[in-house]
Amino acid sequence: MNALVFIAVALAGGIGAASRLWLDARIRAVTSGNYPVGTMVINVAGSFLIGTAAGLGAARGLPESWLMVIEVGLFGGFTTFSTISVETIALVRERRHGTAVVVALGLLVVAVLAAAAGLWIGAHL
Repeated sequence: MNALVFIAVALAGGIGAASRLWLDARIRAVTSGNYPVGTMVINVAGSFLIGTAAGLGAARGLPESWLMVIEVGLFGGFTTFSTISVETIALVRERRHGTAVVVALGLLVVAVLAAAAGLWIGAHL
């Protein structure tokens, strides 16, 4: 990886993280409770977008450097596995074990399905 790709990935990651912060704030403004709806939506959407980019990249032969900027930088900065991990532990500490299991396992299943759907769609665009 050259310096230009490294800088582009870093900048795209910043854009993705700022987008995540903005979207999470919008979702929190219209939802109630302490269920991590925003984080769930962001991770599922990000998984779908990464899958779509990967599918497009494979189908169209996009350069690896472009895919790194888009997948690792932009959408990697947008998704937030560490946040959902902390939010799940917070649910356990609140003794909301059922909700914690739904968040942890539900997100994994739905995010993987979203990534698979994105890969399929990207490959067929």
